[in-house]
Amino acid sequence: MALKKVSSLRSSLVPRAALAAVSVALLTATFTSSCSSDSGGSNTGQNLTGRGPITYVEGKDTTETGVVKQLIERWNASHPDEQVTFKEQSNDASQQYDDLVEHMRSKQSGYDVVALDVPWTAEFAAKGWIQPLKDSFAIDTSTLLSPPVASATYNNTLYAAPRNTNGGLLFYRKDLVPNPPKTWAEMLGQCQIARDNNIGCYAGQFAPYEGLTVNTSEVINAFGGTFVGPDGKTATVNTPQAKAGLSTLVNAFKNGDIPPEAITFKEPESSNAFATGKLMFLRSWPSTFGDVGAESSDVKDKFGVAPLPGENGVGASTLGGYNAAISAFSKNKATALDFLRFLISEDAQHIIASGALPSVRASMYDDPALIAKMPYLPALKDSIASAVPRPVTPFYPAVSKAIQDNAYAALKGSKSVDEAITGMQQGIETAGS
Repeated sequence: MALKKVSSLRSSLVPRAALAAVSVALLTATFTSSCSSDSGGSNTGQNLTGRGPITYVEGKDTTETGVVKQLIERWNASHPDEQVTFKEQSNDASQQYDDLVEHMRSKQSGYDVVALDVPWTAEFAAKGWIQPLKDSFAIDTSTLLSPPVASATYNNTLYAAPRNTNGGLLFYRKDLVPNPPKTWAEMLGQCQIARDNNIGCYAGQFAPYEGLTVNTSEVINAFGGTFVGPDGKTATVNTPQAKAGLSTLVNAFKNGDIPPEAITFKEPESSNAFATGKLMFLRSWPSTFGDVGAESSDVKDKFGVAPLPGENGVGASTLGGYNAAISAFSKNKATALDFLRFLISEDAQHIIASGALPSVRASMYDDPALIAKMPYLPALKDSIASAVPRPVTPFYPAVSKAIQDNAYAALKGSKSVDEAITGMQQGIETAGS
């Protein structure tokens, strides 16, 4: 699960953000309810005026400043009769997901507000497990970034409040490449410089896990490919654009532009490779900035940060982050709604941004104090503005597996690009069965 580092954006982002929002809106059109057996049904119409203590559920609070605990302490200080208790899950995304699903399926009321990894939102909405934020439950998103808001939208209805967001970045050796590349062709065309310095050229996260879905999605999206249609079920990946994107990664592995060991990289391994001077370019999340900028890093003063490259310009970063949603089974939904509104407030988002988590509020990205603390913010601003979500579908786990399994086979050379794309297409077609 990808999460970490930032603040927010303003009017300068509107053009790209609007484009990203349109892309997401197309993906979040209507899904048919093939999940009716798990549906929360009429629960979304119950307990709308309930007030009292609530529980907020999220993965382990790993930020140095304890962002979640700060947020809850701030809320509790002014809400003595509506205290929030933090239910801290494990740091493992799969375990978090399984825990939430178990509680939702059994319609337990103990989880009032839940933090959903961005790709889970559509599934929970489709199954009736979370409260639609419309009518009396509408929240004001006018000050928030468009892509995160769109990621919390399903069937043209907002179902969650974006709590923090994220985007991929290109870390590069500015002592070797003074100006960051803007396209894949430009970047890979500079790999001879890496060879001349006896280091790897480019790496991302290519081990067979969610990170590979992210890396594969980014390059396929950058070349104009998609994975699912507006219904969230129809497979759309078998196209020349998707093949061109995947071919870019496969060919880079074949010719050594991506070093062979990168096939085992997750975030820690890739960050370590860059921090120890073994790579010229690295695709990673903002959290890597702290690792490669540390005193112990061999490249502490030798690297820069830029938006990801694309086919013809800025690439299509995968959108990360958390969306906060109200459980359909909560007994105190009025309090839960107020807590959601608090989470997107200026006060709360400043706590989030100061804790090095990417804010969803536009104003944070123009804060000089935050930029001084996190110099990557301008690049991250562009990254989030052009970000694309992972496939928006109620069947995301199966879709992700189809993408990563076939991409991994192509990178290892056990499948051709055509075979891998066909495999993705078939896997997505059967994801809901």
